[in-house]
Amino acid sequence: MTAVPGPGDVRDEPERWRVTESVRAFEGPIFAIRRDRVVMPASGGGTEAVGRDVVEHQGSVAVLALDAADRVLLLRQYRHAVGARLWEIPAGLRDVPGEPLRDLAARELLEESGYRAGRWDTLVDVYPSPGMSDERSRVFLARDLAEVPADEIDFERVHEEADMPVVWVPLADAVRKVLAGEIHNALAVQGILAAHAFRGGAAGALRPADAPEE
Repeated sequence: MTAVPGPGDVRDEPERWRVTESVRAFEGPIFAIRRDRVVMPASGGGTEAVGRDVVEHQGSVAVLALDAADRVLLLRQYRHAVGARLWEIPAGLRDVPGEPLRDLAARELLEESGYRAGRWDTLVDVYPSPGMSDERSRVFLARDLAEVPADEIDFERVHEEADMPVVWVPLADAVRKVLAGEIHNALAVQGILAAHAFRGGAAGALRPADAPEE
């Protein structure tokens, strides 16, 4: 009989059930889809084979930029899959093998918003959609911000990024917008609420920017 966990046992743990068959159903430039046949524990002590589709994703990073006035940097981007322009925080794919996550986050912050940060901390690590994808994302907290002149940024915004306005929103207002259902992007929601908890003293010390992903 499995022991009932207590509050102190609440911690995600790695586990992998046996895969008897795996078929690649789709492969694209950003993600692939595989279909696994998985042997999972079943009631009564037996086993049961089930099918699971998995979206294999490169992974991503995101940046919750917080200025000295406790304002959050948000940018608006069109997202075709949901048919909406969403307010988000700077983010990007882990598409350069071996690139440190903090360096990737700094690059995305600069390219998407035109800012550099002097202080970096790890805010939260998340699986954005673990029911279907292996994507993992780290959300950084970036502070001590400085705007960079446009002629010093070697990046051309194209497609959806060509029309991406940036605004500064007081953190408390951003939290209210999340709870009012006015901000939907998952990484933005997670970053805003985590930053609010940290600034309110509920989160304790943050991990360093180069903390390992567990």
